[in-house]
Amino acid sequence: MFQIDKPSLSNPEDAKRISRSEEDRSFDEVIGHIEDLLLEEDFQALQNKFLEKYWNVFEPVEDNKLIYTDIFNEYNKDVEAYIVDYLKKVMPQFTVDTLLHQLNEKQKKTELEGEVFEVLSTITDFLAFKEMFLDYRAMKEGKVADLSCGISITSLKSYNTEDCKDPR
Repeated sequence: MFQIDKPSLSNPEDAKRISRSEEDRSFDEVIGHIEDLLLEEDFQALQNKFLEKYWNVFEPVEDNKLIYTDIFNEYNKDVEAYIVDYLKKVMPQFTVDTLLHQLNEKQKKTELEGEVFEVLSTITDFLAFKEMFLDYRAMKEGKVADLSCGISITSLKSYNTEDCKDPR
């Protein structure tokens, strides 16, 4: 029989691994709560308020207007405050510094993908923020290609209707 050694806090490697897994669980919990928040009507209304108010200010050119920075700062303040307030309600021990540290650590190891990370990047990354507005502008102006016209559904198996009858 094989005997598996249990992790020991007196062993520095085990303590580091246990600490890391607790950090991962904490990070996953925060991200799960942010996923829930993204589905809430109040959050969507907050984000849509900004998009509707400023979509026509952003232009698809390389140069950035000074007003973009003002809009980014306003968006950042309001959306970050909304997310932090929400997280503190569901996780009283939550701190922004911990989340930012965890995000930086995760990004060093792997590319973070998904809607949660896209939304978080619009708060911290000006280019992601600008891209969100340009995408919204393209949608408002009808410049987004409708890809559904190229989709067709074809059955891969033909069947006899007799095979589908109830055997009773």
